[in-house]
Formats: sequence, structure tokens, C-alpha cells
Amino acid sequence: MEELLTILRPEERIALQLRELYEHRHFHLFRLSSFEEYDLYLQNKAFLTNVDPITFTGNNGRLMALNPDVTLSIVKNTPIGEARRVYYNEDVYRHDRKDGEYKRINQIGLELIGKIDSESEAEVVQLAMESLAVAGKGALDISHIGLVEDIVEQFAPYGLQKKALMALQTKSPHTMQAVCQQAGLSEPLTQALTRLTAVSGPFQEVATEVELLVAPLPKAAQAMVELNALYDQLQNHCSATATIDVRLDFSFVNDTDYYSGLLFQGFLEGIPHAVLFGGRYDHLLKAHGAQQGAIGFGMYLNGIDRKTQQSTVPTKSYLDIALPKGRMGNAIYQKLVKAGLVSAGLFDDSRKLIFQDDVHRIRFFLVKPSDVDQYVDRGAADIGVVGLDVLLEGETNVLEVLDLKIGKCKMVVAGKSDFQPDSTRPLRVATKYPQITRHYYNDIRQPIELIELHGSIELAPLLDLSDVIVDIVETGTTLKENHLIILQEFLESSARLIVNPVSWRFKEVAIQEFIQKVGNDL
Repeated sequence: MEELLTILRPEERIALQLRELYEHRHFHLFRLSSFEEYDLYLQNKAFLTNVDPITFTGNNGRLMALNPDVTLSIVKNTPIGEARRVYYNEDVYRHDRKDGEYKRINQIGLELIGKIDSESEAEVVQLAMESLAVAGKGALDISHIGLVEDIVEQFAPYGLQKKALMALQTKSPHTMQAVCQQAGLSEPLTQALTRLTAVSGPFQEVATEVELLVAPLPKAAQAMVELNALYDQLQNHCSATATIDVRLDFSFVNDTDYYSGLLFQGFLEGIPHAVLFGGRYDHLLKAHGAQQGAIGFGMYLNGIDRKTQQSTVPTKSYLDIALPKGRMGNAIYQKLVKAGLVSAGLFDDSRKLIFQDDVHRIRFFLVKPSDVDQYVDRGAADIGVVGLDVLLEGETNVLEVLDLKIGKCKMVVAGKSDFQPDSTRPLRVATKYPQITRHYYNDIRQPIELIELHGSIELAPLLDLSDVIVDIVETGTTLKENHLIILQEFLESSARLIVNPVSWRFKEVAIQEFIQKVGNDL
């Protein structure tokens, strides 16, 4: 038997260990016996964030889907009023936003459906922690939909909920402060919400501060009461607290139409993204006509083998920072020298791309400006400096923690001075920024024909390739030289300090100190 175990891949061994754990806790195996109709996922699209199911035609012409999720199938097959304790180990098929391909993902998890109380929640969260511990050292972040809702509802009268939510998700205090000021919120509330956006850390270290900050918000205050009670139960009964840190963080948000309380995410050292997702989802049951409560989680096993291969390498004690080549990178480096964060003269050898400061335990990578967010998103760098325009265009999963207030420029719509809109056809727009351009014109409900170019954008309207262009402008000189004028300014951009979400969890002290010193120098 031992010989057989040696031929298993790391994720296969972990799956067997987790199945034993769940069986021991009296959860029963659930197997997907068939594919679901596409309509099931279409009706619950908000529950499946950023998921585009792969479809095929089944018998009788029915549109079917390769399963992108297991929870929905379990809910669909649970009779009204019935209690269930089930776990699963299935392949799901999802679209990978990073490379644009569909991928098979091995997912293991469990669902508890029925009468859910605080003990039930603690049991499931404890199992989530023990599941992470089987795979290695990690962290479990906990949050609450009530707290997030209460924060976002402060902006409802002004239609700014989406902006406030984005500030929370990216841990961007400067964005939250700007949204508060746009809404005209009081100074005390603005300060509290701005701080809540940035706060995170080991539960016992930050819970008291959060309680004070949310005191004026009834739902948020009640949420903290529940989270404190949960934390106490975990400390008293969960053996995994030795290897899994319990943290408080509000940067992950699930759809409020389906989730109804506790939220949590799990991370493992060496894997640059969250590997475990869970929460309380009573509202999903109600949407299917059932009155039971429900809580569960799923854990992705893909990538565990990569972590295991790296496990013999000592944990990196350096902060890895990706800087853009050129003027902005040099300006940032000088700021860091001035703040006492790095040694002077480090960049004297201009031929190198990697610079290591052993005194301050920092490594720099010089990369193409448009690639910085990719290095941070995929975990090659802990921290990066990137223009907001590049950040919005890349749509990467990073934390935007600081506005460095340099490299300022504007995103504009420009065209010839005699431009006249033609409402009988879509507007032809040439740009190097297709994502930003689509979002802008979608927001103003303007149909467009998008023409993606990679340089010399100003030529497009001159040669009648497009009606207008969308581009970044610093002084406007190039536009004037090509007889173009600015028709609309719609975005101000500057350099932003970004952080990988997993690095934020495992190198938090060093990163927070770095952010504070850089911020003090602004």
C-alpha cells in the first residue's frame, strides 16, 4: 500500500487525506451523475462570479454545460426541508481569465445544509482550516457579508456602491476616501471607512480596532459580534491554528443575493492566489424555494504540486519588487532611497534587470511597464509600481494600496476639430486600451466599433480609420502636432503601488512597513 501511495501526485494524496477527514466527521460522498442544463448556471450567474460555462447540445436539443460548479448541483438535488452533510471530489471546468483558456480544475469541498447555527459555522470553518493544514502552512481570512453590505449601503443614495466596493476589494484607501468625498459623507465616517478599507491582519490584533470603526454601523457591528464568537470557538477547539493563521480582511466580496453571513478564503504559502473559498449561502437555498440554511467551501487542488516542488526552497525573506523600466522606475527608486528603504547606487549597472539589496533585504526587477501587474498578479513579485491606466487595462487580481502621485496623465477621447457624432452608426474608436475603452462607452451607453492598435494612434482619425481615439495624454503636445483636440477627459491616471494578495497575507509586516514609509514621503 505504501508503494502505491508513492506514485500518487501531491494533489491526489491530499485528496485522499481530505476524504478521510470528511468521512471521519460524518460527511458523505456526493457524486455528480450527469451534466446540468445550461439554464441552471444562467439563472444563478451572479453566484458563479466570472464563470462562463462550456456548453454542448444534449439529447432533444437541450443546451447542456460542463459543470463549472458543484454547489449548485447539490442544492438542486436537495429536497426542501432535508438536512445534508456531503462532501465531493470532482472536476469542474472554468475559464481562466489570465490566459483566456478553459481549464479542468480538481475541486474538493463540503456542504452542510439544514439548520445552521454558530456551532455549525465553527465546524465548517474548522474543517476548512484543517483542509488547508493538510496541504501546508497557510492562512484563512474571514469576513462577513453584513459588514460589507453596511459599508457599501452608505453610498447607495449617491449611486456610488460599485466604486466603494471596488475600493474595498483592492484595499485602496485613497480610492475609498475619494468616493466618500464625492458622496459628501461626514469627516468621521470618511476616516472610518478609509481605515476599514486598509485594515487587515491576524484576527486578535485588528478585531478591537475594527469594532471601534464599525460602531456607528449597526449591521457591521453585529457582524463583528458574530465573528468574535466564531474566533473564540476556533481558538478553543481547532488544532489547525498552529499552522493556519486566522485573519480579518474585507477585500473579498461575494454576491449578496446568494450569500447571507460568514465569508472566508484560504491561502497557502507558495501559491499566488486563494485556493479555498467558502461562506454561508442561505439566500441561494431561498432562490431555489428551500428554507434550509447552508454553509460550505471548495478547495482547488490544482497547483498544489507546484507548491510541493518549491517546499524544499527556504521561504523567501526578501521583498520582491517589480519596477517599470525608464523614467518612472528611476523616479520611484529615488523616492525609496530618500525614504531610507534601499541603498543608493543600486541601479548603477544599467545592463542588469535584477538588483539585490542585501542590507534592506529587497530585490528589484526591471520590467516593461505594461508587464508589471502581471508579475505581481502571478506571484513573481510581491510589490509593483504601475500606472492606473495599465492596471485597469490588465484587470489583474492585485491590491492597489497607494497612489504615488507621480507620472500623472489623463485618459481622453480625441479627434479632429471638425468631428461630429453620427447617431446612425456605431462610433469608430481606435485605441491601445480596449478594456478601458469598452467600459467607458458601455457606461455612457454609446455603441462603438473598436479598432485595437499598438502605436501611432493619432494616425487613425487622420486617415479615416476611426472617428476618434482613446489614449493617454500627459501634455497634449502630440495631439496638437497632429491637429487633434481633446473631446473628453474621463480618467486621471498616476503611478500606483500594487501588492500580490497572497504576499499581503504572508509578508504583511514587511509590506505594511514598506507602504507606511513610502506613504510618509509623499
